[in-house]
Amino acid sequence: MSTEVQKRIEQLRELVREHDYKYYVLAQPSISDYEYDMLIKELETLEEANPDLITPDSPTQRVGKDLTKEFKPVTHALPMLSLANTYSEEELFDFDRRVREGLNGETPEYVVELKIDGVSVSMRYENGMLKTAATRGDGTIGEEITTNIRTIKSVPLKLKNMNTITGDFSAIEVRGEIYIQVEDFKKLNKERELRGEKLFANPRNFTAGTVKLQDPRIVASRPLHIFVYNLVNLNDEMDSHNANLVILQKMGFKVNKENKLCSDIREVLEYSRFLESKRESLPYEIDGAVIKVNSLRHQRMLGSIAKSPRWAVAFKFKAKQATTKLNRIFWSVGRTGTLTPVADLEPVFLAGSTISRATLHNIDEIRRKNIHEGDNVIIEKGGDVIPKIVAVADIESNSEKRVPEPPVNCPVCGSILYKPENEVAFYCENHQCPAQVKGRIEHFAARGAMDIEGLGESLINLFVNLGFLNTYADIYSLHKHREELINLERLGTKSIDNLLAGIEKSKQQPYAKVLFALGIRYVGSGAAQKLADNFLSIDDLMNASEEQIESVYEIGPSISKSVRKFFSDEKNIEIINQLKAAGINLSGTPKQKATLLEGKTFVLTGTLSAYTREDASSKILELGGKVSSSVSKKTSFLVAGEAPGSKLDKASQLGVTVLNEQQFTELLNNRE
Repeated sequence: MSTEVQKRIEQLRELVREHDYKYYVLAQPSISDYEYDMLIKELETLEEANPDLITPDSPTQRVGKDLTKEFKPVTHALPMLSLANTYSEEELFDFDRRVREGLNGETPEYVVELKIDGVSVSMRYENGMLKTAATRGDGTIGEEITTNIRTIKSVPLKLKNMNTITGDFSAIEVRGEIYIQVEDFKKLNKERELRGEKLFANPRNFTAGTVKLQDPRIVASRPLHIFVYNLVNLNDEMDSHNANLVILQKMGFKVNKENKLCSDIREVLEYSRFLESKRESLPYEIDGAVIKVNSLRHQRMLGSIAKSPRWAVAFKFKAKQATTKLNRIFWSVGRTGTLTPVADLEPVFLAGSTISRATLHNIDEIRRKNIHEGDNVIIEKGGDVIPKIVAVADIESNSEKRVPEPPVNCPVCGSILYKPENEVAFYCENHQCPAQVKGRIEHFAARGAMDIEGLGESLINLFVNLGFLNTYADIYSLHKHREELINLERLGTKSIDNLLAGIEKSKQQPYAKVLFALGIRYVGSGAAQKLADNFLSIDDLMNASEEQIESVYEIGPSISKSVRKFFSDEKNIEIINQLKAAGINLSGTPKQKATLLEGKTFVLTGTLSAYTREDASSKILELGGKVSSSVSKKTSFLVAGEAPGSKLDKASQLGVTVLNEQQFTELLNNRE
């Protein structure tokens, strides 16, 4: 092997890396696409002739050929915390006040950054080489997506200038936000529309789906970008966040140029408003500004509460608005029979997606806003996610328009609708209404419920229309129709066998998940878990009275009435019996009752750093104690976190014992 060949290979790699950096990071290309392609082709040719010289950091190795069968769990070196949101100047000043109080009089500086509307990623580098990349996950453990992240050319496989940067950076984690530019997203959707394919919902959902694709070649074909915003040095403690951003740039990362170091909160607010004014001119979606305390020593002093840092906050911008025409109002039927008015709109692009429908909530909302078919209306995305109509644009032209009336019959099955007294909603009480059947089955199969992989909306609609599914219990009889299903258009042996395997696997779901999957009105996942903990089988719950159900902590009269109504319906009992026959898990394991706090009543107030309110309540209940929402003479302990409020004053007046977080933790740990 010639040393000249080896030198040329390394020279080509450095040239390609440098041109990737200029093009994808600096947006300042210095050669033509043709010249770049010739460099890549020469490098590929030399590496093919000398395969022993191929290294993982070579630009030719960005795109792997193997499919990712599973996304392995990865533990972040430091938790990837979520940010608390602020929506007003007052809330931002309140954040500054809390920071100053936490720093005992020391003056903070702040760094303001754009809040990119993308997908967070953490990348670990060892000795300057990309080792792993992972999703945020639950903040502590994410899923490995290294092969997909390697395809993004603004992600360096090998870091620059490592010999010139002061300090030990041999092991680091770099956090960033992956995104797609708005024009690229529009172009992709236009191409899909021409091919008759389903359009991507919005840039963020597109990005989130892309980074979890099994084939890195598809990921490489999609124009993803990244901005990095945080450096975690696993060897040394650094001085400031702003200095870290400079270091990241030297290493070859793409850092957003809109970042600014501010001396006080007024400068932060002024710059945040400036960023909001630039929002429409940016080539990517943003939904706010992120404000961080600059000093890393100050960050450590302030610490975190629950899953959010005390030293950072998101300042959310006002929702984007657009004006369009309301063509007509129609009514959709949900899985519980609730009718919801929906606006059919002239399509308009807003906040990353084309909007053609918006919820109108209920008939009272329509009348309050004086909305009519044919109006020009102002729409916005609530929280930049859910489209809604804010107001009518030309309200003065409504005087001669007919006031919309709610339907008398169900628009799907034709049944007479029912409106409970003191409620604004209308209901279809026909349990066999196709819209309800499809909705209940879709809820039953969803990820948070039975998690039946492959049984999505389109297949459910198909199977209901063909008569294979009439209730969600029928899912467990689909195996009897295997041959018929295989012969359906666009299906086949592999897809049906995968679906049937997913259905069989769902039988292992825990009792609480099954209880949630039943779709009992008002019973969300949290309430289902509480009911499962207190009624250890479906039979126990079916035989429980309203009073017994309502005695469960945080289970109120609306839930207890709804549960009783559900189990008083013979059709539901028949479905439950079918699920039992199918082998679904309809019982739980009794927990060993702890008695450390038996007879003690606790009230929680303020914010705890190590527990959410839910976590603290659960720990008290596990140890035999009770949790109340108000302080009284019967209260044994008030647990007071940060910013406790009026409950602390009342506890002091009544002589109730007050525990700080450390004392509360010590009490929980005293299990002898």
